[in-house]
Amino acid sequence: MPDAPLTDIVLACIAFIYLAYHYALDRGHRTPQLRGPPSNNPLFGLVPTMMSVDSGDICEEWAARYGLAFTVPAILGSKWLVIGDPKALAHLIGKEPYGYVRPPAAKSFQEELLGKGLFTAEGDEYTRQRKTLNQAFTSNAVKDLMPIFFESAYKVGCLSILLFADEKHRYQTKAAWDTMIENEPAETKIIEVQRWMNHISLDTIGLAGFSHAFNTLSGHTTAITSAFESLGRTTFFETCIAVLSVAVPLFNRIPTRRRRMMNQLTETMQQLGEEFLGNARRMSREALSADKSVIGLLAKSANAEKIKADEVTSQINLLLLAGYESTATKVSFTWSLIELARNPAIQTRLREELLKLGRDPTWEELNNQETYLDAFASEILRLHPPLGDLYRMAAQDDVLPLSQPIRDANGKVLNSVFVKRGTTVVLAVQCINSAEAYWGRDSKKFMPERWLVGTTTRGGMNLKGVRERKLGAQDIKGYRHLLSFSDGARICPGKTFAVMELKIALSVLVRYFTFEFPKGPDTAIGRERNILLRPKVVGEEGYDVPLRVGQYMTSN
Repeated sequence: MPDAPLTDIVLACIAFIYLAYHYALDRGHRTPQLRGPPSNNPLFGLVPTMMSVDSGDICEEWAARYGLAFTVPAILGSKWLVIGDPKALAHLIGKEPYGYVRPPAAKSFQEELLGKGLFTAEGDEYTRQRKTLNQAFTSNAVKDLMPIFFESAYKVGCLSILLFADEKHRYQTKAAWDTMIENEPAETKIIEVQRWMNHISLDTIGLAGFSHAFNTLSGHTTAITSAFESLGRTTFFETCIAVLSVAVPLFNRIPTRRRRMMNQLTETMQQLGEEFLGNARRMSREALSADKSVIGLLAKSANAEKIKADEVTSQINLLLLAGYESTATKVSFTWSLIELARNPAIQTRLREELLKLGRDPTWEELNNQETYLDAFASEILRLHPPLGDLYRMAAQDDVLPLSQPIRDANGKVLNSVFVKRGTTVVLAVQCINSAEAYWGRDSKKFMPERWLVGTTTRGGMNLKGVRERKLGAQDIKGYRHLLSFSDGARICPGKTFAVMELKIALSVLVRYFTFEFPKGPDTAIGRERNILLRPKVVGEEGYDVPLRVGQYMTSN
């Protein structure tokens, strides 16, 4: 009897041949006959381009040529429908999680990595699980977690006794960066900051989500960090497998090096999830009732049979992945430090605003949308969305209304687009967040000022998104007219958590430290894919982002 991996490969090949035949018969009938770029590969189509780090700019070029709804060639002659029209996007998002669902390949990969939980659920199952998880991320719940956010930030950078703004939380903490810098004659230190941003993210989600201290900021190595970091870069062969799995999900199971590392990551997260749930269930009824962490809430829901045990471990896996690899945490932390180093004037302005307080900002101050801190965080989320484009599949026939007419492949003017059941639809988040059509001529420039009331950019856009154009950022739904967290029923449940964590980390690090590139502000920055896209300094190893970090002040 052949071993399992060989059997999987044989089955995958059979499925591949079947689908090739299926697509050959069905090509041109599933997606609308819209204009779009030609294919440059009969096998892969333009899927590698859509999955590349530059897909946002490329999609914007195509949208300018073909309109805000167009098709791109995909696997084996099939086509994807790409949407950048705000009215169509609002309609599509409003129909989730019933009318539009995750494509089979994406769902298969996510279920193998995370288990069957909120991230992969659809319809009533999604609604039920989301209702439970929402309770952990209300404004009041996140407000209660502020001391944990401050603690993680100060562990990186403050040697003195910390006094929180609410005057209820004091503790002594040794600052890692302070210690490193004080041992340098030049009073600055070149620090690889991306790794430290990982530590902030993981320590925070450990305490806030699971009442568990990973202590990575104190130098502890954990199984979960080792599993994440072992993934490394994707090889060309692994990229080909990922592209082919779009058509044949079984390709995800080919035993590549990355596949083995992903299996190890899944196993590690599963073990941690079972440990966290077991610890919570062993708590006394009174202690569990008072526990406000995410795991406490999930344990109570599991005990009340509102959510299944395997769903709980899946939610834990999702939170671990989000806490380490995505959301407005690690990725946005790193991009924030990059933009501060690129733009010294912006860094100075943000620091001056924070220093005027003379203390840590309060919840109300952190939620004030008229501060430069808020503008800076919003601009990070606009230009550097952590999740990239979103992929959905139509679960039923539908008609997408358009805010601007387009022409189809035959030249006919369309005010709506018919979408056949089974069509893959791409929500072009990266394009929408930075397109000149929405954000003005300076849309690619990092400029927090665009978010402040009463200021106008060179693109002629009021910084609240109102422009004298047919379309503007105000037409985009979502948090701050962005789709970085998606929107509607599938909007990221941890949005408030992520934004608050980012703002608090910035409020501490920018007050206490200065950031610059060792080779100057024009240092080239690239992006490479791990699980998600990560920034890196071009020419450095792996995903390294070395910055010259100096002390600005040591106490408030």
